[in-house]
Amino acid sequence: MIEIDGSKGEGGGQILRSSLSLSMITGTPFELMRLRGGRAKPGLARQHLTCVMAAKQICDATVEGDELKSQHLIFRPGRVRNGDFRFSIGTAGSTTLVAQTVLPALLMACGPSSLIIEGGTHNTMAPPFDFLQRSFLPLVARMGPTVFAEMKHYGFYPNGGGQIELLIKPPDKWRGLKLLERGQLVPSVTAIVSRLPASIGQRECRTICKKSNWPMTSSRVIEVENPCGPGNVVLIELKSAGVTEIFSGVGELGVRAEKVARRVLQEAEEFLATDVPVGPHLADQLLLPMAIAATHGAHSRFRTLSLTPHSQTHIDIIRRFLDIEVVTSEISSNTLEVVVRRVE
Repeated sequence: MIEIDGSKGEGGGQILRSSLSLSMITGTPFELMRLRGGRAKPGLARQHLTCVMAAKQICDATVEGDELKSQHLIFRPGRVRNGDFRFSIGTAGSTTLVAQTVLPALLMACGPSSLIIEGGTHNTMAPPFDFLQRSFLPLVARMGPTVFAEMKHYGFYPNGGGQIELLIKPPDKWRGLKLLERGQLVPSVTAIVSRLPASIGQRECRTICKKSNWPMTSSRVIEVENPCGPGNVVLIELKSAGVTEIFSGVGELGVRAEKVARRVLQEAEEFLATDVPVGPHLADQLLLPMAIAATHGAHSRFRTLSLTPHSQTHIDIIRRFLDIEVVTSEISSNTLEVVVRRVE
């Protein structure tokens, strides 16, 4: 059994999600102590508990400590099974983070699966559904699996009510992925408003396009049909021949639309100031499928910005479960080349 200190490194939910994913695909039990010990409110929140319960169902695991606010978890996985699964967070917690947790295991199952998750679709501190659908999953498809993702309903904090669906087909053969050149980027801006004035989205688009010198024709405002509650998100999409990057900002009560827009643009501009194809959040997401491919002898290589604490913690957990290595080499002061390969 692998013992993991949940207060180390990133100190949050990434340690739990990565441990669950890797435990399921390797059949290795783990004990997680001081769970989310680096957070102001440690222990399992509703979203994290949903990750645990989803993993438990998919691999018929034996679990101790699977209750709200628990800071100690023991997870003993059984065999991963394919099938049709449905999970409800019960709050506006992130559906994409629950999907992130169980997707690696379902990619290793013996047949196709469907997955429906209910909760929030656009959250702070979590990848929005758009990132999952248009940035992450197309790259996963290039590695062999087929995953179709559809958003049935938008869900924002605090009402939730969102729903996403994934159709998953494991690969016949895993392939490595090389993302070394960026190429020409085509920018677009999308502001989504739910039960709020469309003018909020228009102001966000106008702010970003004016400051970036992008034409207003590259922007659009989407008003959510049949909304479950109020909410707003603005997305900057940078599409190139090989990679689509998406940067997002969620509107907050009392925060002006222009400020939300400037925050997102600043993050996108940090990426645009370099010539790497992979941004920091996408790098974090790609590490696990690349590590799985590496165990099948398919090595991957990509260039990105300096690794975030999330990514560094993710790498540490991956190394605990898999016989692979993640080698980084500096290209410049804030850019890296990362190689994910099996230990020979």
